Amino acid sequence: MYEKKIPLSLNCGLDLIGEVLYGKWKIRLLWFISEGYKRPSELQRKIPDASRRVLNVQLKELEEHELVAKVIYPVVPPKVEYSLTEFGKTLIPVISALGNWGDEHQERLRKVILK
Repeated sequence: MYEKKIPLSLNCGLDLIGEVLYGKWKIRLLWFISEGYKRPSELQRKIPDASRRVLNVQLKELEEHELVAKVIYPVVPPKVEYSLTEFGKTLIPVISALGNWGDEHQERLRKVILK
């Protein structure tokens, strides 16, 4: 497993949220799970640019941080579903606010990103 070379700095809320949400697809995964997309194949269809492996790693990290819960049903083939925990649900208004800010400033953001 990957071992970080720089020690964690968890001195404030921004450090903590950065550690929990660091990962290209985590915010989108949380959002889509909150909208009702729970199966890994559904999430893969919603985020086609991400590989299945990367999505699985990030879902596992979200599970370890107690933001999502994973249920494995004992059927053949195995059925897996993800849902937000109560703790994870508290992040949805924050993600929504970030998305709204991005929508309001999308032209300017695109311009500075594509420089």
